This record gives sequence, structure tokens and C-alpha cells, in this order.
Amino acid sequence: MFDTVATGGTFDILHKGHYTLLSKAFEVGKTVIIGVSSDNYATLKDKKITNDYSVRIRNLKKFIEEEFNKFNYSIYELNDFYGPTVLTRDVQAIVTTDVTKGNCIKINELRRSKGMPLLEIIVVPLVEDQQGKVISSTRIREGEIDINGKKLTS
Repeated sequence: MFDTVATGGTFDILHKGHYTLLSKAFEVGKTVIIGVSSDNYATLKDKKITNDYSVRIRNLKKFIEEEFNKFNYSIYELNDFYGPTVLTRDVQAIVTTDVTKGNCIKINELRRSKGMPLLEIIVVPLVEDQQGKVISSTRIREGEIDINGKKLTS
């Protein structure tokens, strides 16, 4: 158990993959800092988003309350992938997926250069549907699957 862990994402259309990521963060952290991509940063990353930042935050808070009944978290607006992980020594670990693990390694390189302790990197697997394809907001937005990865009939 870590005192403070960080995790992050765009959190546009909340789905089973987000549940897995947040579940691990709440499991290993007494306090969780959740970085949420700003609209500008999401656009910079070529993310197509359905909901603007304020809606994504409101939906995320409701999701956490309903799914986890947790209040030991804070939300930080991300304008880059570093977020608060390079601003405070308090963060001890970061929960990520294989897709963004490379960013966590860069975070640790910057922390090392600043004389900060390195973060423990905790990788959770991407959640797949029954066909073995990754559940994503894009696939949900396009009407291919629902938030649990169930294929929608066309």
C-alpha cells in the first residue's frame, strides 16, 4: 500500500477499462491523484472526445462514487503527461497500462534528474472484449461495442 498513487487518462466515455485502472489505483493507494487530460491536451494527442473537460470530470466523480464509493482522491487537469508526478515528492507509485508505460519511464527520468525518488510503475492489462479487441472509448463512440465490451448489433 502506498500513501499516494497517481493515474491518468482522458476519461471521455467511461468503460470497463477505466474501471480496471481506477480499481487498481484505489487498491494500492491510500490517496489517489487522477490526472485528466484537458481539452487542449486531448486534442494535441489526436484524441477525439465526445465530452468537454467539465463533463468528463462530472462523469468521473459520479463513476467513482457509484463504482467504488471512494472519496480519497483528487483530480488534476493534465496539460502534459507529467502532471503532478514531477511536482511533488508525495507520489510514490503510478498506475498505468502498457500503452502509456513509456510515459511513466520518462516521468521517472525527470524525477531522477530532479533528485526525486522514482515511482513504482504498476501496469494493469488493457481490458479486452470477447473477440480479444481492446475496449476503448473510440469503439464505444463508433457504436461497435458498449461500455462493457459487448458487441452491439448493427
